[in-house]
Amino acid sequence: MSSSTSSANPVLVEILRGGMVESRHSGAAAIVDAAGRVVEAWGDVEHPVFARSAIKPLQALPLIETGAAERYRLGDNEVALACASHRGEPVHTETVSAWLHRIDLGPGDLECGSHLPTHEATARALIRAGDEPSALHSNCSGKHSGFLTTARHQGEPTKGYIALEHPVQQRVLGVLEEMSGLDLSRAPKGIDGCGIPVIGISLHGMARAMARLADPKGLSADRAHAGKRILDAMAKAPLMVSGTGTFATEVMSVAGDKVRVKPGAEGVYCAVMPALGYGVALKIDDGAGRASEIAMGAILERLGAFDGAARERLTAKLNPRIKNMAGREVGEMRPAEALRAR
Repeated sequence: MSSSTSSANPVLVEILRGGMVESRHSGAAAIVDAAGRVVEAWGDVEHPVFARSAIKPLQALPLIETGAAERYRLGDNEVALACASHRGEPVHTETVSAWLHRIDLGPGDLECGSHLPTHEATARALIRAGDEPSALHSNCSGKHSGFLTTARHQGEPTKGYIALEHPVQQRVLGVLEEMSGLDLSRAPKGIDGCGIPVIGISLHGMARAMARLADPKGLSADRAHAGKRILDAMAKAPLMVSGTGTFATEVMSVAGDKVRVKPGAEGVYCAVMPALGYGVALKIDDGAGRASEIAMGAILERLGAFDGAARERLTAKLNPRIKNMAGREVGEMRPAEALRAR
């Protein structure tokens, strides 16, 4: 976001130490219904942002609606992984490996690059064993496996599937335009961390696209089915969408069918509220992931995603405490007044 736009956005999250606000995170957020009506908003929600991995459920739609998922007998774990930013745990890498084998491909066909698992215990085990991380450990290996599966099903080249001009990415671009209701032909474009094109989309458009997964009026029968299949898989396999102990996994595990959430890099977060038919999209101006989680948690609370028992179980995620190196509690993270006010 431009500095002028960012400076106009309200503070959404505060970091306290010793009772004093030490840091503040500004940002913008939108709650939108499937028709595009803004239910509630904070800051500038029309300025384009790079959605990063927060829109992976939208990018997975062609995997279902082309028939690729059915042809290759993908289950909930694989469909959830197609939406995932996983932590590289064995449950993720083993599932991706078996999936690639099913479509007669392997880790070498993934063009997402590699990095150490973000799950600390898995990363340590890899280092102790003297092994190098592979593309299977990339947090985007599930999404890329979905792209490769669609290409195989459609009889398209698998090499170069990350290029904007490749049919795989053109299908994704078409989905983003159709679901958001935006003309993205002149939208800002860049390259995501995993190598695929990333398109500038407004938070308003992003939230509307997510809402249409839950409320598919006006969508084709194939797309409505694909959206339901994706939301069902995310609910049934939240661990595959993110990983052990993460905000996304815990929220979806505790809240049940009330919410689906998906984080992205640089402080972007999206959510779907199936019963309400709402989509949520937010962006923290300074890109802080810690703040995006607090802000999303506060918005989900406003929308009634958690009953009393769920709120209690999620306290450590919704209002986390800051501890020093000795384990002593020294502060907290909390939603700012803009999100607390009614």
